[in-house]
Amino acid sequence: MTDKIIITCAVTGSIHTPTMSPHLPVTAQEIADGAIGAADAGAAILHLHARDPQTGHPSARPEHFMGFLPVIKQATSAVVNISTGGSAIMTLDERLAAPEAAEPEMCSLNMGTMNFALYPMATRYSDWKHDWEKSFLETSDDLVFKNTPRDIGEVLTRLGRDRGARFEFECYDVGHLYMLRHFADRGLVKAPFFIQFVFGVLGGIGADPENLQHMKRMADKLFGDDYMFSVLAAGRQQIPFATLAAAMGGHVRVGLEDSLYIDKGTLAHSNAQQVTRIREIVERLGRSVAAPDEARQMLGLKGADRTAF
Repeated sequence: MTDKIIITCAVTGSIHTPTMSPHLPVTAQEIADGAIGAADAGAAILHLHARDPQTGHPSARPEHFMGFLPVIKQATSAVVNISTGGSAIMTLDERLAAPEAAEPEMCSLNMGTMNFALYPMATRYSDWKHDWEKSFLETSDDLVFKNTPRDIGEVLTRLGRDRGARFEFECYDVGHLYMLRHFADRGLVKAPFFIQFVFGVLGGIGADPENLQHMKRMADKLFGDDYMFSVLAAGRQQIPFATLAAAMGGHVRVGLEDSLYIDKGTLAHSNAQQVTRIREIVERLGRSVAAPDEARQMLGLKGADRTAF
């Protein structure tokens, strides 16, 4: 267990829709402000998606990313981590367009194909800001997020080998850990592995404490001392699971991508508010928050000077 803990903040994501919270960042300025605020509060890594500024719809267009990436880089030294997941309704080439253009230090990488069911959220709202929101959620009862071994190999080659990115390996179930081991055995990824255990997405492993313990045991078996783990949990389990992870020696992820709330029934007014909350908790547990350059050293990143934004 290392004293240093890396806080990742996932600023906007592609799951929640604008109707769900007036505080969800949509425009380039809102995403930049949310990211900079999170970094100022203690997030060493900023996990970033983009949205169409007019509709709030998830977007992977490079011009939408470039609306906020240079602003963030100028204002903070935090590590920029661009999603390769984009949204389950996008093709692989669409999902990779922005990270290929930006060449970030880090990218996220979902380690398998899975059901990604958002449709229960559609029943919670009756008035929608945009026409696309309700159908986007409702039709997810027939939605598969596709990331086959061929897709994963493409991401590792195009962003890792060709552009020097390292990865946040998002593992939504135990089988995803074995898929990562497979690619490590093929020599396409190298230690140290930064593994994000993901809990509470309908289609992935549930947010039960015993599942966190099991994922940790299996990662220990498969990767020994060659990995670090971080934890994110969707919705109301965000802070409880982050606290468990910190107590177990892991790292943590918070942000409005994963939960819109700060307390039961109370919307978070910013990403920074969630970062501040988990920072207070982990410091009370005796952990010290890693600065961006400390995170870079721990993860073996190429450095902000080698990005293309």
